[in-house]
Amino acid sequence: MTSTTIFADKLDDSQIAREDPTKRAMDSLRSLVRAIGASTRTSGKAGGISGAQLFALRQIAASPGIHLVELADRTMARQSSVSELVARLVERGLVARTTGDDARQVDLALTAKGKRAISESRATAQERLISGLSILPRARKTAIAEGLEAWLAASGLADVPPTMFFETGDVPPAKKKSARKAGK
Repeated sequence: MTSTTIFADKLDDSQIAREDPTKRAMDSLRSLVRAIGASTRTSGKAGGISGAQLFALRQIAASPGIHLVELADRTMARQSSVSELVARLVERGLVARTTGDDARQVDLALTAKGKRAISESRATAQERLISGLSILPRARKTAIAEGLEAWLAASGLADVPPTMFFETGDVPPAKKKSARKAGK
């Protein structure tokens, strides 16, 4: 018996949570998902724009003429995910693509409709998370990244593509471990 078991009746939930790192991790994940989901629903009220789309619109507004690679860097997302997201924004008339001096480079800028869409919106959960993460020491950020990657791998979810939050995309089913691999 551990001290937690012996004194569980004397501990409140927050004390038990500090004792159990699995519960702490799950509670933190629930808070993240809830905050991002709430951000998505809030931004959705303003014309059906997702939190990820609003986040990208703000990055484009901050740097008119930004290129797709730069936008992927600023949103800390993969270029393929950002490319799909930008295509939807262009389709909805929120972003305009123009060709710069180099015909291979596409510049992105908000349209008047895109400017209106962000004018009354609050910071998205993504923006707040990136801001919070940016103030942490590098060693802490590295530990968080490595911990999340290890958790995904242990959960059989390491192959799930990291798309923009709550944008469309199917999650592949978990891979079954063969008896041979499980014994290694």
